[in-house]
Amino acid sequence: MATIYLVRHGQASFGKENYDQLSPRGWEQGRILGRWLADKVEPGAIFGGNLQRHRETVEAITTGYGASLPDMQVMEGLNEFDHVEVVERLRPEWADKQLMARDLASFPKPARAFQQAFEKAVARWVSGEHDHEYAESWQGFRQRVSTSLDQLIELADGADVIVSTSGGPIAVIAQHLLELSDHKALEMNNVIANTSVSRILYSGPRRSLAVFNNYSHLEAEDPALVTFR
Repeated sequence: MATIYLVRHGQASFGKENYDQLSPRGWEQGRILGRWLADKVEPGAIFGGNLQRHRETVEAITTGYGASLPDMQVMEGLNEFDHVEVVERLRPEWADKQLMARDLASFPKPARAFQQAFEKAVARWVSGEHDHEYAESWQGFRQRVSTSLDQLIELADGADVIVSTSGGPIAVIAQHLLELSDHKALEMNNVIANTSVSRILYSGPRRSLAVFNNYSHLEAEDPALVTFR
C-alpha cells in the first residue's frame, strides 16, 4: 500500500498583519520535518492548498530534506476554512483587529482566551443552525475536502505523497476515515500540532488512517518547538 503524509503547516504568524506567513519558528519546524522525512520517504508528488503557509511549509521541508523534491501541485480544496469569518460571526466587533487585540490583552493568557473564543465560534459554525451567515458551511467544507482527497489519490497513481495542508482538512479526513461525529472531529482539530504528520495508507478504493498527529520529530529536537497555533 502507498502512503499519504498529511502535514499540518508550520506555525503561522498569529497576531501579525499577515497571519498567513510562517513565523521563524514555523520555518524551523518545517526544516526539522524535512530532515526527519529524508530517510523515510521519496515522494512521487507533493500537494498543498494555495495558502502562503502551505507553500512556505513545503519550501522549509525541501530545505531540510537536502535533495530536490517534486514541485507542489496546488489543490484549493485542501485550504483551511475561513477562520476569520467563523470567529467574526461570533464576535462581530473583532473585525476591528485593534479592538480584538485590546480585548485579548485584558486576559492573563491572551492566546488561551483566543483559543476558547475560537472553539466556541467553530462549534457555532458546525451546528448548522446559522449556515446562511457563512460563505461556506461546515457540510460544504467537509465535502470539498473529501473531494480533494479523492482527486489527489487519483493523481498520485499509487505513489507515496506529501500533502501540505491545515488542521481543519486533516481533522475532516480523519473523521471520514474513522466515521467520527462532528464533535469528535472538533476535538481532533484542537490537538493537531504544527508540522505534525498523519499517515493514510491507500490502495485502490481502500484507505485507512495509520498514524495521527505525530510530532516526535519536534520533540526529539526540542520540546519547546511543539506548537498548536
